[in-house]
Amino acid sequence: MIVFDFSSLSAISHVRNAASVISVITQQLSLSRSEGIREPQAHNLGTLSQEPSATKRTLTAQAITNNSKCGSGQSRDKNMWPFACDSIWNVPIGANANYVNAYIGSKGIGVDTEWYITTKDSDPAVSTYMPPTFSPGRCSGTIPQQQAQWHPEASQPMKVPYNLIIPDATTTYTPNGSSAFLKPDGRTLVSFTTTTRCQQGGPLYSNWFGQQDIYGDGIEGGHGGSGMSSIGGSIRPGELINNIPIRHALKIDIWGKWLHYNSSSPTPGHRWPAPLADANAPNQYQGSNPALVMGSLLAIPPNVTAQSLGLTSIAGQKIFQAMQDYGAYIVDDSGWDYNYLCVEQSAEVEYSTVTGHDLSGDAALQADFTKIIANVKVVNNNGANSIGGGGSPRQPLPPPIGN
Repeated sequence: MIVFDFSSLSAISHVRNAASVISVITQQLSLSRSEGIREPQAHNLGTLSQEPSATKRTLTAQAITNNSKCGSGQSRDKNMWPFACDSIWNVPIGANANYVNAYIGSKGIGVDTEWYITTKDSDPAVSTYMPPTFSPGRCSGTIPQQQAQWHPEASQPMKVPYNLIIPDATTTYTPNGSSAFLKPDGRTLVSFTTTTRCQQGGPLYSNWFGQQDIYGDGIEGGHGGSGMSSIGGSIRPGELINNIPIRHALKIDIWGKWLHYNSSSPTPGHRWPAPLADANAPNQYQGSNPALVMGSLLAIPPNVTAQSLGLTSIAGQKIFQAMQDYGAYIVDDSGWDYNYLCVEQSAEVEYSTVTGHDLSGDAALQADFTKIIANVKVVNNNGANSIGGGGSPRQPLPPPIGN
C-alpha cells in the first residue's frame, strides 16, 4: 500500500521498483524510474545498465540563441523564464491544435517540488553520490555517479552553495527531487533527480541526468518518468499570486493508471517531446487512450472559459489560462490517484507565505483544479514541427533572453 499522510498532500507517494532500478535506455541518456509500486521498502539503486555505444550522446551546453524566432517586448531573465523562444515551454497553443479526449480520472492537485539552484565559482565544490534508496536515507549513499562510465562530466564535483539544504524523504513524503543547477558559466544546467542534501557543506545525493543549455530547447532534464526538463514548465515565483498571465507551458504528473502503453509503438508509453517512459511502464501504465502517454501535451479547448467552469481562486484561474494558452506536459507518474503540478521550491514557499496556506491545502484551488482536469484534452498533433499543434499562436512568442 502507499504510505501517505493526508495532512501532507504535497507528497509524491511512490517508490522505486527494485527490478527496474535505473536504466539507461537505448537512444536516450536518462534514468528511468518505476513508480506507483505500493510496497515501500529500501531498494539498491546502485546498478545501471550500460548505454549502447552506438547511441551515446554528449549532453553539454550548446549555443542555441536564434532571436529571430522571438517576439517583442522587454527582454526576459533566463533564471526566471529560461530556454529558447521556440522551446516547447515557450511556444503557445496554435490555432491548428487537434484536441482529443484525455480521460484522466484523478481529481485533486498536489505539488511536485522542483529545485533551481544558481551557483558561483566561490561556492564549495562537493562530491555527488547516488542515493541508495527512494525512501528515507537518501543521504547515506557512497556510490559515485555510474553515468560517469559514459559521461565523465557526471563524476565532476559540483559547485553547490554552502547553505543549501534539500530535505531527505520521510515515511510520508517521497519527492521526485528533480533539480537543475546552473553552473558558474551562466549557461550550463546540470540536471538531477532524487536530489537530496541533508547537511550544509556536505555532499549532494542525486542521480545525474545530463547537462543542458539554458538558452537551448529545454526538453531534457531530471524527470525520471519522461526524461524531461527539471525546470522548464515549472511554476516560478510570482506566477500564482501576481496579476500577470503565466507565459509558458506547465508540467503535470498523473497516475499511471490513465497512461497508455503499446509495446508495438515506435515509442511505447511516450511521445515527443518525452525521450522515454518509466522503466516499468508495461506494468504500471494501464490506460486505454493511445493519445495519453508520457510527454502528451494537455490543454483546455478555446470554447471553454474560466467563467463557464465557475473557477473562483486566483491560482486556479491562472493555471486555467496557462493550460489554455500553452498547455501542460505530462512528465511523471504520480504513483496514485492524484495529480501533481510541478512547482519550483521558492514559488511553493512564496505561495504559502503570501496566502497563509500551501497549494495542496488551498480548498478553492482544489475545487478549481477538479474542474480544470475534467476539461483538459490532448493536443494530438503536437510535434517537433508543430509545437502546440501549429497555426497562429494564441499568444505572442516570448521576447529574447537579456542576460
